[in-house]
Amino acid sequence: MKQLDPKIFKAYDIRGIYPKQLNEEDMYKIGRAYVQFLREENPDKELNIVVGRDMRLSSPALSESLIKGIIDSGANVIDIGLTSTPTFYFAVASLGYDGGMQVSASHNPPEWNGIKAVRARAYPIGLDTGFSEIRDIALKGDFPECEKGTIIKKEKVLQEAVKYSMNYYNFNIKPMKVVVDVANAMGSLDIEALFKELPCELIKMNFDLDGTFPVHQADPMQAKNVEDLKKKVLEENADLGIAVDGDADRFFFVDNKGELIEPGITRGLISRYVLKQNPGATIGYDIRPGRITRDMIEDNGGKPFVTRVGHSLIKAKSIEENAVFSGESSGHFMLNTSHGAYEVPMIVILRILEFISEKNMPVSEIMKLYDRYFNSGEINSKVEDPDEKIRLITEEYNQGKTLFLDGVDIFYPDFWFVVRKSNTEPLLRLVLEANTKEIMEEKRDELLRLIRE
Repeated sequence: MKQLDPKIFKAYDIRGIYPKQLNEEDMYKIGRAYVQFLREENPDKELNIVVGRDMRLSSPALSESLIKGIIDSGANVIDIGLTSTPTFYFAVASLGYDGGMQVSASHNPPEWNGIKAVRARAYPIGLDTGFSEIRDIALKGDFPECEKGTIIKKEKVLQEAVKYSMNYYNFNIKPMKVVVDVANAMGSLDIEALFKELPCELIKMNFDLDGTFPVHQADPMQAKNVEDLKKKVLEENADLGIAVDGDADRFFFVDNKGELIEPGITRGLISRYVLKQNPGATIGYDIRPGRITRDMIEDNGGKPFVTRVGHSLIKAKSIEENAVFSGESSGHFMLNTSHGAYEVPMIVILRILEFISEKNMPVSEIMKLYDRYFNSGEINSKVEDPDEKIRLITEEYNQGKTLFLDGVDIFYPDFWFVVRKSNTEPLLRLVLEANTKEIMEEKRDELLRLIRE
C-alpha cells in the first residue's frame, strides 16, 4: 500500500505528479479525510459536497476515487463533472452546499494533478486553514464505518453561472472582435457559453479540451505562452485578446497592438467600477509590485490593503477585511458576493468589455492613461537555497524600506520589488517595478545576477 506523500499539501491547494505522488488510493483517503474534517465542524449536519474536475487525462479516475471516498464517509456528492474552477466555486456558494473539491492542477504541466478545496460559501481551504488537519487525518487512515452517501449529478451549472454574471450589472457592451486562447483547457466551456450572450465576434484559439496541452502550457504568466495570442490579435485586427489559464480562474488581457495589459491596471479598472457602486469600499491586492492598482483605488476614494500571494490567502483576508473586491497579480480577480467570495472572471470580462465600449477608442490608447510604471513581470529562477538568497538580497538592498509579508519586499523611491518562494513549485520569484524603463531593466538584471550566481 502506497504511503500518502504529505508534501502534496501546499499552501493553498493539493498538487502532485500522477501517479508517483498522487494516485487514486491517495484521492480516496483525501476524500474520506475531508469529510471527517468537515464533520468535526458540522457534527449534526448531513453534508452535501460538490465535486468537479478538469480535462487532464488522470482527472476522471482521480475524481471517481475522490467521490468514492466522500460517499464512503457518509456525505452526499453533487457531481458537476467537467467544469472550470470559478464555475465550481459558483456551484458551492450560490447553491448553498457545505463544501467542495475541484480535481485540477491549474496551470501545471500535464503529468500533474491535484485538488482545490472549499468550505460552504466557497470559503478557501489552505494549509493554515484546514489542509494540515486533512493531511493528518488522511495519513492516519483511521476512517470510521458509516452509512454511504449518495451521488447526485447536477447539470447546467455553467448556464446558471453565465446568467448570474450577465445579470450582475446592467452591462452595455458594443460589438467588437475578441481573440481568446484557452490553451485546450477549461476556459473553453466558460468563454463559449459567455460569448453566446454578447454582441462580440469571438475568435477561438485552442478550444478543444486536451489534457496533454498540445500547443503550450496553460500558464499565461509565462510570456512564451501568450506569444501566439498576441500575433493572432494583430492578424485579426482584433480589439482585445484574452489568455486563460488551465482551470480558468486566471485571466490576462492583450490590447489591440498585441501588448499585454499589466494585471495591476486590470484590477485597478475593476476597482474603479466597484467603487462607483460601493463608495469608499475596501479593496485588496497582493504584495507583488503593481503600484498602479493602489493609485487607482485611492484616486477613486477606496481603501486599499495588501495581502500575501495565493488565491486562498487573499480570499480569506478579503473576507476578514470585508473587502468588496480583490485582485492578484497572477490574474485572480475576486468579488465578495452575497453568497461567497471567489473568482468571477466572467464578470471581469464583462466589465472590461463595457469599459472599452464606454471609451470608444482603441484599447492601447486607453491603457496609455494608466501607463505610469514599468513592470518586469514575474521572473522565476531555480536556486539551491531560496532562504539564503533572500537573506543576501535583504543585506544587499538594506537602504530601502523592507517588508517581510511574503518573502521580502524592498522599496526605494524610484524602484521596488518582491522576491519570494513559490508555494507550488521549487522556484524563487522576482517582480520589480520602477518609475522608468531604464531603471526597471537595470535593477531587474542586477537582481537576477545576484539570484542566479
